[in-house]
Amino acid sequence: MTEDEADLLVLLRELDDPEWLEWPQHYDRGEAAAHFSVLVARLESDFAARCTAERDSQDSSEYGRVVVPGDATVCGTRIVVCVSKFGSLALVCADNPGAFLGTDDAQTEGELDGADHAKVNRALAELGYVVVAEELLESDYDGPSRLPWHVQRPSWWHRFFGIF
Repeated sequence: MTEDEADLLVLLRELDDPEWLEWPQHYDRGEAAAHFSVLVARLESDFAARCTAERDSQDSSEYGRVVVPGDATVCGTRIVVCVSKFGSLALVCADNPGAFLGTDDAQTEGELDGADHAKVNRALAELGYVVVAEELLESDYDGPSRLPWHVQRPSWWHRFFGIF
């Protein structure tokens, strides 16, 4: 585990409050919506394309998703950005979460261009989001929260992006 991954794991544990599964205690729906709208506009500008967005997911700790269309990317594969309701956590993936073993795998397979990935990560960082690698989110969840009964093998993804 790298130092960055260890720091991110510390952050995930800090955000994990068993009393508040779907959103954090002081969650502001309006603020989350405004912040997300800025992200959508930024990605549309950076990729010179209309991005689709799902917002305010119900019964989920994920706020929403922005999809950069494949025809706006170098490799022709869409880029999906998932945003959590917790701590401005974000996940970047090629095609869909779980389609690859992470962004490195997608790049190796020629489905995600490094410059496109960097462009998305730069936008997220400049807007105050914390990007968490899919590989880290897929690691076993070992926090104090009781995740839904239907989750077979709980992961950090289930905790911060999953359905309740």
